Amino acid sequence: MQANTTVTTLPSADEPALTPFEQEAAAYLARYPQTQYVDVLLTDLNGIFRGKRLPISALDKLEAGCFFPASVFAMDFRGNVVEETGIGQDIGEPDLPCYPIAGTLVPSASDAETVAQLLLTMVDEHEQPFGLEPRNVLNRVWKQVKARGLTPVIALELEFYLVDRDRDEQGRLQPPCSPLTQKRDTYSQVYSVDNLNNFAEILADIDNIAALQGLPADGAVAEAAPGQFEINMHHGSDVLAACDQALALKRLIKLVAEQYEMDATFMAKPYEEHPGSGLHVHISVTDEQGDNLFADEQGEDSPLLQQALAGMLDLMPDSMALLAPNMNAFRRFQPGMYVPVQASWGHNNRTVALRIPAGDDEARRIEYRVPGADANPYLVVATMLAGLLHGLDNTLPLPEPVVGNGLEQEGLPLPTRQSSALARLEGDTPLKRYLGEEFVEVYRICKQDELLEFEKRITDIELEWMLKNA
Repeated sequence: MQANTTVTTLPSADEPALTPFEQEAAAYLARYPQTQYVDVLLTDLNGIFRGKRLPISALDKLEAGCFFPASVFAMDFRGNVVEETGIGQDIGEPDLPCYPIAGTLVPSASDAETVAQLLLTMVDEHEQPFGLEPRNVLNRVWKQVKARGLTPVIALELEFYLVDRDRDEQGRLQPPCSPLTQKRDTYSQVYSVDNLNNFAEILADIDNIAALQGLPADGAVAEAAPGQFEINMHHGSDVLAACDQALALKRLIKLVAEQYEMDATFMAKPYEEHPGSGLHVHISVTDEQGDNLFADEQGEDSPLLQQALAGMLDLMPDSMALLAPNMNAFRRFQPGMYVPVQASWGHNNRTVALRIPAGDDEARRIEYRVPGADANPYLVVATMLAGLLHGLDNTLPLPEPVVGNGLEQEGLPLPTRQSSALARLEGDTPLKRYLGEEFVEVYRICKQDELLEFEKRITDIELEWMLKNA
């Protein structure tokens, strides 16, 4: 037998050991030696990536931090700073340090061989997590849950549309042509394998790059509308990583679509005549041994599950401004579009807001079905965990489970206008206790400004209806 001659080289006394980030960077560059650039990315209130493209030579300096203005978290959808928040020019537009998030240095879908991407998180002037960053908001709520000996386990489902870059004869969105058939996709059936085949090439590229990035995603499912798909992510107990990965997947899908001269949109309601796109989140809770606490020893819904349901339902009307973050998101809440308009729950029932899916005791969980695909995953999960805590901290009644079509039954109504949803954030909502009063107020001000700007616009239908008839 030949002796093992492998030699392990240890750092000398004069050579300090590599830090975890240095190890991550070295391993990445060893695998991708052609890398020329790194995109450093920070997500704003809306879950939109803001960032810089740096030469790869800057990678080893990023551990010491790079700087972004605090006002990134006071930006509207168009990238304008909402000065009414008080964190823009009023305080001199200060920069704050941002540091790499471990494990997020991966190939970019824009060019996997030459471009890397790295997610960042912001701290304040005292090196504490910056309280207006949605990721830090989620982390704060998550810590409150973990302090009670509870471990949330979540999985996110993302729906999106592929759309043609060219508009139809009326100037409206239209589905793309299939790369396989070169025919326009005008008809689809949910779970259609044919529709998956028609877009197999682009979906395969999404899968391949997701694997390169280490994203725990399943293959796509065809939804009920032309060009609409869903990709599910695996469940996990690191809720920050799950949301990091969901946002990375959204970016990946958009970049891959561009390579096929299409657009991928997570807009909640891009078509009048077709269902919108949702962001559904599954959540269970385990103990320190990993046992699911949502089912009791007899296999029934546990008291903890009932408290979680009651808290999430009670907080849901106040949460709508975060679950539906813009005017378009509220267009998704229409009869016949498979979207709940009441705070309701039920077993194995897709017409309710909180669904308990079919499955064995170990799989007992809540599916949170209200958020649109355009919602910020950090804020959606933070809101869900706030609902869980709200149910634990208060004795709340749990409505009877819905049997049958929940869309046709009476229940606690949800605000279906953005103005109504934002008004609920002005009051003494429990959300402020869990998410932070300053954060909720800054979020409300930003969204109120967006709404006012939106309402100034004169639409085509106003001109069509009223120009000559008024």
